[in-house]
Amino acid sequence: MTKRKAEKQQSAAPLSAFAARKARQQQAQNVTATKVEAPVEPVAEPPSKRPRTSPEGEEQSNANVTESPSRNTRSKTQQVSSPLATTTGQPKKATRSQVAETQPQESNEKEETQLESLENDASEGPDEMNEDEVASVVGDADGYESPAETPAELQNFPLSKARLYKNNIVYADDNTLCIRIKEKMNLALMGQYDLWVKRGVVSLMGAKLHPSQRVYRVYAPSTHSLPIIKCVSGVDGEAEVEIKSCNSGLARLRDLSPLYQKIWNGENTTADKLTLKGAFKDSRRSFSVLYTSSDDHLNRHLRPLHLDKKWSASMRALSQRQGRLRVLVCGPKASGKSTFSRYLLNHVLSPAPETENGFINTDGVAFLDLDPGQPEFGPMGQVSLAHLRSPFFGPPFTHSSLHNSRDGKILRSHFIGATSPKEDPDHYALATMDLLEQYQTLLAHHPQCPLIVNYPGWIFGQGLEVATWLVKYLGLSDVVYMSEKGPTEVVEPLAFAANEARVPMTILPSQPTDFVSRSSAQLRSMQIQSYFHASHSTSITNPLWSDMPLSRTRPIGVNYDGHKQGILGIMALGSQINPIMLRQILEGAIVGVVAIESRTAITGSSDSSNGAASSGVEDGTDSNADEMDMDSEEPDVQTSSPFSIDASIVRTPEGLPYLFTGSGSCTPLSPKASNCLGLALVRSVDATSKKIELSTPIPSSRIRESIEQGHELVLVRGQIDNPNWAISEEYYSARAAERRYQQSCIRAKKSGESTDEQAQREQTLALLRDRTRRASQVPWMTVVEDNSKLQRESAARREKSLWKLRKKAYPGSESETDW
Repeated sequence: MTKRKAEKQQSAAPLSAFAARKARQQQAQNVTATKVEAPVEPVAEPPSKRPRTSPEGEEQSNANVTESPSRNTRSKTQQVSSPLATTTGQPKKATRSQVAETQPQESNEKEETQLESLENDASEGPDEMNEDEVASVVGDADGYESPAETPAELQNFPLSKARLYKNNIVYADDNTLCIRIKEKMNLALMGQYDLWVKRGVVSLMGAKLHPSQRVYRVYAPSTHSLPIIKCVSGVDGEAEVEIKSCNSGLARLRDLSPLYQKIWNGENTTADKLTLKGAFKDSRRSFSVLYTSSDDHLNRHLRPLHLDKKWSASMRALSQRQGRLRVLVCGPKASGKSTFSRYLLNHVLSPAPETENGFINTDGVAFLDLDPGQPEFGPMGQVSLAHLRSPFFGPPFTHSSLHNSRDGKILRSHFIGATSPKEDPDHYALATMDLLEQYQTLLAHHPQCPLIVNYPGWIFGQGLEVATWLVKYLGLSDVVYMSEKGPTEVVEPLAFAANEARVPMTILPSQPTDFVSRSSAQLRSMQIQSYFHASHSTSITNPLWSDMPLSRTRPIGVNYDGHKQGILGIMALGSQINPIMLRQILEGAIVGVVAIESRTAITGSSDSSNGAASSGVEDGTDSNADEMDMDSEEPDVQTSSPFSIDASIVRTPEGLPYLFTGSGSCTPLSPKASNCLGLALVRSVDATSKKIELSTPIPSSRIRESIEQGHELVLVRGQIDNPNWAISEEYYSARAAERRYQQSCIRAKKSGESTDEQAQREQTLALLRDRTRRASQVPWMTVVEDNSKLQRESAARREKSLWKLRKKAYPGSESETDW
C-alpha cells in the first residue's frame, strides 16, 4: 500500500541516521547563519532478537504494567510475573510498599479541581474512564518491534474527504446519524457502530455494500487503521447511510486491562457537535466522525485504511476466479498479509444482488488460517479452517470466536500450543494437511466455495519448505506475495514452485504503516482476553462482552479421577516433565481442550476401543450442581499392545492423569483423529475432590455434543504466552469501581446532600478501597507506589510512545531467527 498524496506532502521522521543528517543539512540551508541548529539525535539501530532493556524498562520485566500518575492520585506500578496463580485458592501476601489513603476535609475549590480531574479521565467514550496509561512492554518476543517517539508532524493527518453540513445530514439525534455521501467521497469514523445502507453503494474494508435490510456491525479502534466509508455509486450521485450507536460491552474491557483503554472515540469532535445540536447537553455516541487526526482530543496516531492501487487491482482479478479461487497469501512479517486477506475475504463475500458476470456467492468462503501467532478468527496457539458467509468489519480481537455465530463457524482446528510454527514444524505440517482434507469435504456440499489461505511470516528454512509444498500440491489458483523487496532467497523458490504448478504468482507492495500503538504481544493479549470474555447467543447476531473478572465467574468442575472421570489425560507439549511438577505448571495456565475422535490420535495406541469415558463435567464446585453425566461404558483398554493408554498415563501424587508419549519430548496428538474445541484457563486443581476448575468460553452444548459422538477429552498444555492479564483483572476492576464511585461522591457533595447520606457514601467508599487493597495482594503481583519525578517522566514518555515495526526479510535478520 503506497502513501497517500497528503501524507507525502508532510514532513516525516527520518528513517535512518543518513536520512536524518541529509534532512537537517537541507534545513540548515534555509535558515540564517546566526541560528544555531539543534544537535542531531541518532536513530537507534534495530534491536537484536531480545531488545536491550531501558532504565525504566528494567522495572517492567515479566510483563510489568505501569500506571501513569494523574491529578490527586498516586502512581502505582503493578508487576505481573508468571506462571499465573490460581484465583480460587487462599492468596499469599505479596511484598508491597503502600501508603494508607486518607480522606481529609476538602475545600470547595479542591472539590471542583478533583471533579474536573475525574471528568477529564472519563473523556474516552460514552461511559469510559481512563484509569491507566498503556505501558510499552520492553522486550517483546517479536524482536524487531521497539518503542519510538511520535513525530509531532504526524498528528495532523487527513482522514476524510467529505465534510458534514446541514444539507447532507438527513436526520440526527443522540443515538443515530443519517447522512448522504457524494460519489468518490469518503468519511472516517472511530468507535463502534451499526451501519445500514439505505441508498446507493458504499465500500467498507474491501466489501461493496448495496441497499438492503442488513445492518453491519463495525469496530474501528485506534489500535488499527480506521475503516473508511466510501461512496462507490448512488442515486443522483449520492449514497445514503444510517450510522447508529451500539453497546457490545467490548469498551468495558478497559476496566480489566489498560490495553483496552484509549482505543475508542473520545470527546465529541466538531462534526459530532454539529450533528448533536438540539440533543441533550452531555449526549455522546459510541462513534465519532473525524476529518483529520487533529480532531482527536487524545492526540493518537490515527491513519485511514486505504487500499493501494495494486491491491485493488489484484482483488478485482482474484474475484474473477469466482468459485475456482484458491489463493495463498504469504510474505514477511508486518507486510500486510492479514489486512489483505481480510479485505479479499470481504470483497468476495460482498452481498451484491448482481455482478458484472452474473455470479452470486451462495456457498460462502473457506478461510484457512495457518498463522498461530495472530489468527483472524480464534485465539492464538492454533490453526483452523473457517466457513464464512458474511463480511467482518473489525480487527481480530473483535471476532476472536465464532461459537454460535450466524456469520460463520470454525469447521475444524488444531492446537499447536505455540505462537510460532517453528516450535514443531512436523506437527504444523500434519495439521495443515488435515485442514486441507476438511476443505475437500466442504467442497462436496459447497462446490463453489473459494479458499483463502493466510500463511504466517515464517518464510525461511522449514517455513519456506512448507510454503513451497502448499504451492505445489494444494491445487491453488493464485499465489500472492506481500513484499516487493524480496528477498530473492524466498521469492525465487516460491516463483519456481508456482511455475512448476502452473499457478500465477503476484507480488504486491507491503503496507506502509511504520508506527502502531500496540505491539504484537499486546495484541495477542487483547485477543485472548476478548476470547475469554465474549459470549455468543443464537438469539442475537453480534457477540457481547462481559467486564466481570474471570476470578468472579463460576468455574466448571471437571473430574480427573474416579468413575466419573471427565478427561482422558493431560499432556504437556515439549520436553518431558517430572509428574510431580504437573500441578505446578498446570495451575494458572492456558490449555487446549482437544477432543480425541479415535484412540489412534495417541501415538501407538490401539483403535479397537473407541468409546468415550464417563463424563464428570459439572458447573461450579458445589456438590449440588447439575452434572453433565453422559451414560457410556468404560473403554476396554488393549493390554496386548505395548503402547496402550494405561502404559502412557502416569498418575501424579494428586491423581492427575499425565499423558506422555514419545522419546525425550512429547509427541502431539495426531490431527487426523483429534479436533481442538477451544481454550480454557485452569483456575485450580483440587486434590481432595479430584477436580480441575476451568474457565472457558466453549459452549457446554459443544462439549456435550462431542461426548455424545464418542469423543474423549484431553487437556493440552502448550507454550503460549502466560495469561498475565488474568492476574490483574480483579485489581483493575476494583480500581475502576472505586474511581467511579469517587466521581459520584464528589458530584453529590457538590450538589448538596445530607450528613447521613455522606456517611453512607463514606462507608461504601471504604469497602471499595478495601476491595482494591485485597485485590493488590494476590500472588505473583506486587503493587508499588512511586510518585517520584523519574516515574512521572517515564509515564509521560510511555504515553507518547508508539511501536515502530522494523521489517526485515533477509537471511540472518530477526525475521529469519524469530519469523
